[in-house]
Amino acid sequence: MDKDTIIVFTRYGMGHSSGDLSINLAIKFLTLINDANTLPSKILLYTDGVKLACEGSPVTGLLEEMERKGVELVLCGTCLSFYSLTEKVKAGIVGGMTDMIEAMQKAPKVLFL
Repeated sequence: MDKDTIIVFTRYGMGHSSGDLSINLAIKFLTLINDANTLPSKILLYTDGVKLACEGSPVTGLLEEMERKGVELVLCGTCLSFYSLTEKVKAGIVGGMTDMIEAMQKAPKVLFL
């Protein structure tokens, strides 16, 4: 596990492509870092990114596995409320913007995807 790195998802997927490509890239990325055991210490999810950890997402199983391996997943509570997803969270904990700011300020490396 890379204790120095935090990954931030701000979209339901990766990149600025719409549809299947964006989510397929997220699946591939998360699978590769999980399989190689090059896990970050935390994954932060806000705006559309919270949808990745909710019911119906194709990556919830991967996120749950990463969580079991010690990765802390923090989802934006305001974003979950906005999308009416608070009751559909499958992985991670609900946090606030203060939690996100603190995590990013303390981390030597933050990757925005």
